[in-house]
Amino acid sequence: MNGSFDTPIVLSLDASPLGVNARLPADGPYRAPDPAPRETVPRGPVDVTLLATIIGLVVFGVVMVYSASAVFARDRLGDAQYFLVRQSAYAVVGFVALTGLALFDYRKLRRLTYPLFGAASVLMAAVIAGFGHSVNGATRWLKLGPVNFQPSELAKLALIVWLAHSLSKKNEKIRTFKIGFLPHLIITALLSVLCLLQRDMGSAAVLLFVCFSLLFVAGTRTGYLLGTTVFIVPLGWWLIQGTGYRLARWNAFRAPFEHFRGAGYQLAESLMSFGAGGLTGVGLGDSRQKLLFLPEAHTDFIGAIIGEELGFVGITLLIATYGLLIWRGVRTALHAADDHGTYLAFGVSILFAVQALINLGVAMGELPTKGLTLPFVSFGGSSMVIDLAAAGILLSVSRSAVEPRAQQNSRTPERA
Repeated sequence: MNGSFDTPIVLSLDASPLGVNARLPADGPYRAPDPAPRETVPRGPVDVTLLATIIGLVVFGVVMVYSASAVFARDRLGDAQYFLVRQSAYAVVGFVALTGLALFDYRKLRRLTYPLFGAASVLMAAVIAGFGHSVNGATRWLKLGPVNFQPSELAKLALIVWLAHSLSKKNEKIRTFKIGFLPHLIITALLSVLCLLQRDMGSAAVLLFVCFSLLFVAGTRTGYLLGTTVFIVPLGWWLIQGTGYRLARWNAFRAPFEHFRGAGYQLAESLMSFGAGGLTGVGLGDSRQKLLFLPEAHTDFIGAIIGEELGFVGITLLIATYGLLIWRGVRTALHAADDHGTYLAFGVSILFAVQALINLGVAMGELPTKGLTLPFVSFGGSSMVIDLAAAGILLSVSRSAVEPRAQQNSRTPERA
């Protein structure tokens, strides 16, 4: 193609609106191509706003875990501070991981991609092979001394690291089915099946959503994504209808108070928590539902306790804080020095967003019950440490951010 530029313009018709795979002239690229392995990328300070938001969520989470769990811990374990001490310890370990990864050059994660993915897969398989530890009828954990570790949390981060590594190498081949789409779908499907075998449909859905979102950002053909979705949705419905406990949860989701003495009890108590909170809440520490009425008040349903104690105002501020977190994460992705950093930042941001959305949606009765934690807030060692490690990668990408050129020369590739 001839034009006023010395370098030919090649625009992918299947590139995403973000233009990650658009190849523009040398004087107007969206970002520089991935540096050579030995090339040095300038490193600046971390995104202070992003870091402060993460710290704020963790501190808030520790406070709310103590508020939600003190009565339960004293009654069942004889120590009101049982969960407070452990959540604080998990946060310390997580911040060590965050600090190390924030100081680490994220491009070196390429070397760890397959060891990390392999470790996550082996641990997931170990749970299914009989080494798993059961909690509330679900076998999703490995017993590691005094703590339980949930491999599916590591699998989420491992998938993001692998997708970022793979997609950044594919370049324009991402538009092809055999190279750009099918391998990523197969790997994600395998991890999702391992989650389903652990009775963890929520994590399986998160993995698929993260994969599809990154493929969309990378510029995969929309037809591939829509076609696969048309297949996955009825498959998911079949899994719900064909499994007793999932069907019971679905029926309870549709009418929680009609199933109050069965599967709908937890959701009904959660809705009563939000109702009791009103506009400004009953006050920090004064929740009544946490008095052994609401199961899992400090884990999956901590959002209900926040709604009761801090009210509509508190929940709104919490959602706004997550919005700030996601915005800074997306901004980091858009300003990343290379495609690898872009995919890492988008992947982590999407992970935080979808888990927060599902957790709060479940607590408010907008989604069927799933065993997903609220990032940085719910009690849980695996989720806290892995989420902070993922945040460390996000901060590492922010340290090498560059200013994109003016709106990509006002050119946005069209999508087929």
